[in-house]
Amino acid sequence: MSNNEFTQELSVIEGKPSLRSLDEIISKPLDTKPDKKYYIALGVTLTMLTIGAVALAYSFYYGIGLWGNNNPVGWAWPIVNFVFWIGIGHAGTLISAILFLFRQKWRTGIARFAEGMTIFAVITAMIFPIIHTGRPWVAAVYLLPYPSQHSLWVNFYSPLLWDVFAVSTYFTVSFTFWYVGLIPDFASLRDRTKSKVKKIIYSITSLGWRHSNRHWRHYEMVYLILAGLATPLVLSVHTVVSFDFAVAQLPGWHSTIFPPYFVAGAVFSGFAMVQNVLIFIRKIFNYEHIITLDTLEKMNKIILLTGSMVGYAYTMEFFIAWYSGVPTEMFTFVNRAFGDYSWAYWIMFSCNVFIPQLFWFKKIRRTIPIMFVIAVFVNVGMWFERFVITVTSLSRDFLPSSWAYFKPTIVDGALLLGSFGLFFTLVLLFTKSLPVISIAEVKGVVDGSQPSHGEH
Repeated sequence: MSNNEFTQELSVIEGKPSLRSLDEIISKPLDTKPDKKYYIALGVTLTMLTIGAVALAYSFYYGIGLWGNNNPVGWAWPIVNFVFWIGIGHAGTLISAILFLFRQKWRTGIARFAEGMTIFAVITAMIFPIIHTGRPWVAAVYLLPYPSQHSLWVNFYSPLLWDVFAVSTYFTVSFTFWYVGLIPDFASLRDRTKSKVKKIIYSITSLGWRHSNRHWRHYEMVYLILAGLATPLVLSVHTVVSFDFAVAQLPGWHSTIFPPYFVAGAVFSGFAMVQNVLIFIRKIFNYEHIITLDTLEKMNKIILLTGSMVGYAYTMEFFIAWYSGVPTEMFTFVNRAFGDYSWAYWIMFSCNVFIPQLFWFKKIRRTIPIMFVIAVFVNVGMWFERFVITVTSLSRDFLPSSWAYFKPTIVDGALLLGSFGLFFTLVLLFTKSLPVISIAEVKGVVDGSQPSHGEH
């Protein structure tokens, strides 16, 4: 193979941009002032965030009786939102860590944003279990297992406590992984900025990086170790979250299929959210040659794969319920599909199973408006999946005398809207404060950066 063929095979960047031009293109959003469209978008997300903050303030003042939770549906939208946002954060670790270990070059254009999205999604998710405790100002006292003289110790047998360890570990490792990847870029920004204030900030955050061979060797080793540590978290975090349901005795919850089913669903929804936001970013910042159509197509293939896995899990749940021979278990799944919440079930099934099958067609996989709409349906369907699992099982438990129908209140809707406002506000601030694409990694896959072995 000639050198030209070799570099063309490895390159995932369209055209032949110079290394200097990549610096300017990726850093341009940080050097220019926000335009009118940016402020309009930020105004919309801040309005959503304000609505959620007001609803949260009302909940603190009047109590969680403002929510639609009832007896027996003690878990409702807050827990649904928690599981949904934790799932959204899974794609970041998958793209940045697992694809890095498998040396998938196409991840370079999207890994930085995916890592950032993980941080923002976990921050958004952590709000809901805290406020769901009812007294969040004392939650840390009973959740964190520090040595104390308290008569009441945390219950290490509770999967809710496992969530505390799993999510906090996931956040810590993901944040460290994200920051380590930023260090070479901070040094590049430090060397090219003309602002004294920015130079001081970048000098501190780059930790004395000098682009030396020794620094690169240490950096690559640390990055590899962190990728190895982060990879099991993709499986462990949502597995532990699934234990919130799977270790219970409630019909429809105690299922051994939940851990792999939840992990596949998390990657499914996470990739859909990354795809949705990147479509806008690549267009607004002229990153089409870096976040290429081929990259989006590969993401759509993963959405198709994980969507098929989720559809298989949906089918197997009915089989397992029938095979168990337990009347309450069989009733639960029949009730999901044909009972009071059948509308939610079929929204979930249609969005997560039927609609993603359109990605079997290459033309659809490479048509941006259609892929965007499909990914939106996927996120809608995945939210309804968590709703169906949580609410339908609780509303129809062992005792028919305690059955009740859950109806969300306006406060529930405002909190959900506010969570999207918080997430997208953090995304917008991220695009104007840090490079959305890794400068160092993109330079490593552009034509001309690979070794020219065998050229002569």
